[in-house]
Amino acid sequence: MRQRYPHYQLASTIATMPSETQAPDHLSLPDYLTDEQRAIITSGYEHAVITAVAGSGKTSTLAWRIRYLLAQGHDPDRMLVLMFNRSAKVDFERKLQSVCSQSGLALPEIRTYHAMGLRLYRRFVREGYLPGFSEKILTEQEIGFQAWLLTRRLAPEELADEIRRNKKDFVETATGFIDRVKTGLAPAEVVFEELGYSDKHRYLIDLFHSFEQWRKSESRISYADMLYEPVMAIHQNPPLQRLVGNKMDLILVDEYQDTNEIQHLLLRYVAGDRARVTVVGDPDQTIYEFRGARPEFILRKFSDEFESPLEQTLSYTFRYGHRVALLANHLICHNTGRRDVMCHSHPGTPDTEIHLHQAENDGNQVLSILQGLAPEQQSQSAILFRVWSQSVPIELKLLARQIPYRIDAGKGALFSREVQAVQALLLVVTRRLDKLAENDRLDIARQILRFPHVGLKEPELENLARFLAAFDTGWHERLLSLDFDALAPMAARKLKKLGEVLQQLDRYQGPVAGLITVYAEHMDLYEGIRSLALTHDSAEERIDTIQGFRDYLKSLEVNADGALDHLSLLKQQASEHRDEGVLLSTIHRTKGLEWPVVIIPGLQEKYLPYSPRPQDDARALLESERRLLYVGMTRTRHHLHLITRPTPASPHLSGDQGPSRFVSELCFGLAQELGSALDTGTAPTDQPLRLDHPLTPVSLRYAEREGVQLESEGTVSQNTAEPVWHQQRLTHAIFGTGEVISEDESSFEVRFGNGDTLNFSKKSAHLYFTPAGD
Repeated sequence: MRQRYPHYQLASTIATMPSETQAPDHLSLPDYLTDEQRAIITSGYEHAVITAVAGSGKTSTLAWRIRYLLAQGHDPDRMLVLMFNRSAKVDFERKLQSVCSQSGLALPEIRTYHAMGLRLYRRFVREGYLPGFSEKILTEQEIGFQAWLLTRRLAPEELADEIRRNKKDFVETATGFIDRVKTGLAPAEVVFEELGYSDKHRYLIDLFHSFEQWRKSESRISYADMLYEPVMAIHQNPPLQRLVGNKMDLILVDEYQDTNEIQHLLLRYVAGDRARVTVVGDPDQTIYEFRGARPEFILRKFSDEFESPLEQTLSYTFRYGHRVALLANHLICHNTGRRDVMCHSHPGTPDTEIHLHQAENDGNQVLSILQGLAPEQQSQSAILFRVWSQSVPIELKLLARQIPYRIDAGKGALFSREVQAVQALLLVVTRRLDKLAENDRLDIARQILRFPHVGLKEPELENLARFLAAFDTGWHERLLSLDFDALAPMAARKLKKLGEVLQQLDRYQGPVAGLITVYAEHMDLYEGIRSLALTHDSAEERIDTIQGFRDYLKSLEVNADGALDHLSLLKQQASEHRDEGVLLSTIHRTKGLEWPVVIIPGLQEKYLPYSPRPQDDARALLESERRLLYVGMTRTRHHLHLITRPTPASPHLSGDQGPSRFVSELCFGLAQELGSALDTGTAPTDQPLRLDHPLTPVSLRYAEREGVQLESEGTVSQNTAEPVWHQQRLTHAIFGTGEVISEDESSFEVRFGNGDTLNFSKKSAHLYFTPAGD
């Protein structure tokens, strides 16, 4: 049983609220509400920004707040409630109806941003400010088809083959870019630079403008246009600002940390000078920056534009226990772009166990965790990845051990194009082509000629693939007998190299992982992938998929024949319909969700934080990655498993494979020790609790609120085992003191006091750098 410790009031105004904020006599608030919730429900008529931690019961709080305002006599027709999406809207309507079911009060309308935007759009058409549009809203299929036509017309010739065989990726990129431009006021050219696309994809800018020309000529609008068009019209026409503003008395907005610029502008214009606005969210859970969301809207812009809002908090979580709360607080306190709100586990919350596993292989550790759970517990578990490529070796191990699992996106590892290309290679070198029909051999030939791409134009590549498919053996001989002088130099060189490496690997009897390594090195496979990838991140994820697949095969200790036999069985299992078992997902897809058991692999520099690009803002990227891990950890209720790497003997040589810098920031030992004492009720309230681990400001603040004093021999010290480039400020033996401003897999940049910016190798950094003193 968890002991209920006394806690301090969070604000002096809670205990001494003026009479006008007391609940009306006929409104009895439930006993289970916390002091914070009561303060929010009964607060006065003013702007407010509410920071609500994960699992804080904000839906109930907001529903009771609306009932309180209605009971005070506020007109529901002058109240606007904005929810993030349709499912959130439905959930909140259900909660509000439940809270108000016995009151007889008329309820306000609850809308999504897009529904409100569409209503304004239609009004602007009637008023003559915008041209009319077809009521048949553009479907995703229609938008995708136009994006496909424009991609084929506008993309450079060098991408033509890649576009034809990876239609889905290019269409998703084009439609995503169109939507991303429409989340703000910035022109397409600026958005393109912000997203970090390579120059060969600059055609996306023209694609956006061409799509808009087509859409307007057809008088059609998309889902994104429901906001983009009316907000741009309001922004550019002061008369419209007067037309739409000052019609509401009260506006309440949920999930404000996910707000983008267009949504923020719409709120500002609709509110005008009259409406009192309450926004609710958690800056620490802003993880949708790729959709235009930015924490600055809830942290700064709202307060700048809605004068002196009341700042309130929902700091108690009802989801997880003290140990997870302490981990999360220790991690996120390293971010500067946040509001200083500490998350506390509510006294009635079940205990949550935490586990930090140091393992050389994530997949083996995941298996060990899952095999210790009953089948029903496995079905209540989630494995959360930073990127999908991390799932490949883990999914394959689950298949091999026949542990049921579900994937909430795509078909799974065995059906990815990279894994299928490796399987095609294995079929060629093991001489199993004679067991396949010619059409199947044609598919394999196409995959081989594009793994990496041999540089032929599509008609030429198709002709060569059909030529090879006519034979059930000896493809290397057919390739080496080609008239290379008749081919373009680059294609000739690549095809000759392909013939030579297939000849070298013909009937290869060594370990299959070695075969893949030889092929990748001789064919410059990874450079080929990078040269055609849409972005740095997509290239690295494709490469990681191949390497993850290779590492899994390496663990089998089989040759190519054995690997194919094994994969055939796995593919048969993977094709079976699965609606139970452990869930495989990414952290980005977990918004608003929770599970009894959460497993987060990959706490290493390669994945969390994700390897940055040289042009990235290193500090902003790290803050974003911390928020992502924070969200992942706070999805759990009963068990949290974090998997990291053992600390290497030479941290400066660990590269991007060492333990994540976030591991030391978690203060795991302290969170475990203090959290366990609070969970079990063994922490004394009449004398200091003595801990073995060094204390931190977070632990002291947390314990104080729980009515517990702490005592320890140690104090927090610098973690000297970390690579020096993890420090914000460094001192170089020659150049003096500077600040780390960016890093990639092998190097980092430092800006020194004289303004010079220099690049340094991570391998030799320990010889010249030391952490700078305060």
